[in-house]
Amino acid sequence: MEFLNLLFISFVCFLAIPTLFFSFQVFFAKKVIRSSSKAEERNFRVTVLVPAHNEEDVISRTLQAIKPQLGVNDSLLVVADNCTDNTAVIAKKYSTHVIEREDENNRGKGYALDYGLQFLADSNPPEIVIVVDADCNLSSDCIDILAQKAKVEAKPVQALYLMESPENKSISHAIAEFAWLVKNQVRPLGLMRFSLPCQLMGTGMAFPWEILRQANLAHGNMVEDMKLGVDLAVSGFAPLFCPEALVSSEFPISKDITNTQRKRWEHGHLSTILTETPRLLKAAVKQRDITLLGMALDLSIPPLSLLALCLGVMLVMNFFLAFLIGNFVAFGLMLSLSVVFSCAVLVSWYGFGRQVVSIKMLWGIPLYILQKVPLYFSFLTKRQKNWVKTERR
Repeated sequence: MEFLNLLFISFVCFLAIPTLFFSFQVFFAKKVIRSSSKAEERNFRVTVLVPAHNEEDVISRTLQAIKPQLGVNDSLLVVADNCTDNTAVIAKKYSTHVIEREDENNRGKGYALDYGLQFLADSNPPEIVIVVDADCNLSSDCIDILAQKAKVEAKPVQALYLMESPENKSISHAIAEFAWLVKNQVRPLGLMRFSLPCQLMGTGMAFPWEILRQANLAHGNMVEDMKLGVDLAVSGFAPLFCPEALVSSEFPISKDITNTQRKRWEHGHLSTILTETPRLLKAAVKQRDITLLGMALDLSIPPLSLLALCLGVMLVMNFFLAFLIGNFVAFGLMLSLSVVFSCAVLVSWYGFGRQVVSIKMLWGIPLYILQKVPLYFSFLTKRQKNWVKTERR
């Protein structure tokens, strides 16, 4: 029985690392008031790179948001990647450079980005490259803010990237939007208070050319953005968070499409935790770099639904173990950890999420978590390993 108690305490300690670091991020997160003042005039060249795969329904809106923000020496490059629709035709209407890539054996956003960089390398490379997905809305000063910060800091810069629910959103959509907000806004704000880096989020990413051209992008990783952020951090160029620049997109309306998108994101996230966290920890020790340690701890935090599920299961198991062997140490630790986590979630909701999830919707969180059990179970039994395009319709 003593061995069983020690085993459960070990599990509690294992869960304590991501739970306490998550809580640390939340408690120190502070809202940044976005300024409407015009950014300084740029005297360097910027290219906005837009990878696009069958985006004819949404790409016009994105390009219309980008074009007015470009300077006279800037450029807009669209990579129409394995498209079977009118994406390339529509993009050409906006006087952009449009290049088409066809390679059915090598599919994924990483390959499209690599193709675009090869095109830029063969022409006149810009000083800053900004990656924007083809289905995004941008704040009116997004490009200027990102470009200036990347130029000054000489590091990758990540904009605030939020997902929005459709009109008349369901409780499930609202909770998903809140979870995204916590991951992409609240947690990076907490890290920023201590000058720690953030993860790359896939869009609204600015890079100095000399840094990005050396990155390995030609792969089909499901979460190529997270992988790229880790690669650059280990090389000494950890990404910086820039909440003043805003990029947003919309969740799919269809339940089936939502589930497909969620499976790709979360299976890719979990796979990256397993492969890249040890790599970051090793690099942090080797380089004696606290920023890499912070990034490793941030990466170790699983999706909040999974973390909440693990905490709940372990709390119940430790409760029964306590009565079985008469030792309440593990249960006390687990209860304390669960309380801290719950407080952190409530602080996130009160400080950032009340407009997304009403107080009446909070009751739906446990059900939302339980609905995701099959998704996490499938990670063990039928893990998604290949990049899959999220359909819009």
